[in-house]
Amino acid sequence: MVINQIKYVRGDEMNSKIKKGLLRTILSLSIIFSLLIISVTPILAQEIPTPDISPWARVTLNEGERYGIYTGDWYYEGFREEISEERLELLLTNTANKIEALGLDRKEDFTPIASKGDRSREDVIIRLYNILAQYELEVGNSPIEYMQERNILKGKGSGLNLDHICTTEQAIVFATRLIEDTYNLLGAGAKGLAWKVEHNGNTIYLLGSIHVGNSHIYPLNHKLKEAFYQSDVLFVEANILNMEGQIDDFIDLIAYQDGTLLKDHISEETYEKLSNLVESYGMPMEFLEELKPWAIAITLETLSMADAGNLDENLPSAGLGVDLYFMSHAQLMGMPIYELEGIGYQVELFDSLSPEYQDEYLSKVLDNILNSSDNHLASIELIEEWLNQWKDGDIEGFTKSYLENAIGEDDEITNMLFGERDKYMAERIVELLESDEKATYFIVVGAGHFVTPDTIIYQLRDKGYNVEVFDY
Repeated sequence: MVINQIKYVRGDEMNSKIKKGLLRTILSLSIIFSLLIISVTPILAQEIPTPDISPWARVTLNEGERYGIYTGDWYYEGFREEISEERLELLLTNTANKIEALGLDRKEDFTPIASKGDRSREDVIIRLYNILAQYELEVGNSPIEYMQERNILKGKGSGLNLDHICTTEQAIVFATRLIEDTYNLLGAGAKGLAWKVEHNGNTIYLLGSIHVGNSHIYPLNHKLKEAFYQSDVLFVEANILNMEGQIDDFIDLIAYQDGTLLKDHISEETYEKLSNLVESYGMPMEFLEELKPWAIAITLETLSMADAGNLDENLPSAGLGVDLYFMSHAQLMGMPIYELEGIGYQVELFDSLSPEYQDEYLSKVLDNILNSSDNHLASIELIEEWLNQWKDGDIEGFTKSYLENAIGEDDEITNMLFGERDKYMAERIVELLESDEKATYFIVVGAGHFVTPDTIIYQLRDKGYNVEVFDY
C-alpha cells in the first residue's frame, strides 16, 4: 500500500485525542479484524482457494506460519510436492535467522556435516541440523539421531523415508518443529502480558492481547502454551472465526438501512478526503457509500497500520495477532471457544457513537493516513514497542507506555471502550471463578482491559480475588 504517494495539503497537527482513540481501539477491540475480513474481502472480490494441507500437519503449520519462515502463497502451488531448491534455501535462511535471534554463542571450530544436496528428507534434516550445530548446544554428532530424539523427525527405520525427496510441507514441518523445540529447550519465546487467578477449584489464565502482531513475537514461551493446552476452554472478546449466522446482522449494523448514503451523514470535506484515499487502495467508492463512518474509519486505520498480506515484512499484521493465534489453535485442537462479548455487542458499541463524533473520527483517521507520514510511522513504531514489551513480558513497561500514549481525555470513544465493558467482563470472569464445574479457562482480552486503572484486574482484586502475574 503506497500511502505516501498521496499528497494532501495539511492544516494543523493530528488531534492527539483522536490518535489516542485509534491506539486504544487497536488494543481494546477485536472487532477491527472482523471489519477487515468482512469489509475488505468483498472489495477485493477475490475467491480464496482452499490450501492443499495434510490434516496431520495443520497444527504445526499454524504454528510455523507465525514464525515468518515461509509465505502463505506456498500453500497454493505444489505444497505437497517436491520442494524446489529456491524454496528450501529461503526456508533454511529464515530458520537460521530465527535461531540466530536467540543470541547463542557460536562454536569457534564448527565444521558442518556434509549434506547430500539432493533435497531428500535426509538432506533437509542434515541442513537443518547444521543450523543448530554451529552453536554451543548439546546436539550430538548424528543429525538423524538428534532429530528423532527431539521428535523433529518421527518414525523408525525404513518408515523415515530418508531417501525420498522432501515435500515443501514436510520441510516446513521439520523447520517449525526445530525452531519450537529449540526455543522450548532454552526457555525462550514470548512471555506475553499474563496473569493467573485461582478460586473454588477453578483456574483462569488472563492474557492481555495486542490485536496485531509480527513474526518476532513467535514462538510463544512454552509455559504460556502449556497453560493454554491444559485449559478446557478458550474465552475471547469475539470469535471472528465463527461468523455463521451473524453475517447478515453484522452487515445490517455497519451499513445504512434507511436508504441514505454515507455522503448524507458526513461533511463534504470528509467525503472528499475519503474519495482521495480509497482510490489509492483500489477500492470502489460505491461499496463504501452504504457503510457507516465508524466502520470505514476502523477498516482504513487497520489497513494503513497493519499490512495483513505480508508475513515476511515483520510489520504489525492482523493475521499475526495474538487472539487469532489462539483461536486458530483452539479450532484445530477441538477446544471450545466462548465469547465474553461477541461481535454483535462490539458493533453496537461503535454504532452508538454520535453522528458528529463518527464524522470527526473518520476525518482524523483520513488526515492521519493522507497527510502525516511522520504520525503514521510513529504509530507503527509505538505498536512495535508494545509488541517488544509483550514479547519480554514487561508488564510495567507496557503499562507505563500504554497509559502515556493511549489514554487521553474523557471522550466518547474512551467511555465506549472501557467502563461498562470492563464491569461486564469482570462479572463474567467472577461467574467462572465461583462455578462448581471446576475447570481451567484461558482468557484472551485486549491488554488495555488489564493495565488501565479500574478495569478487569483491578475489579477482580477489589472483589477479593488474588490475581498474580503468571509465573515463568
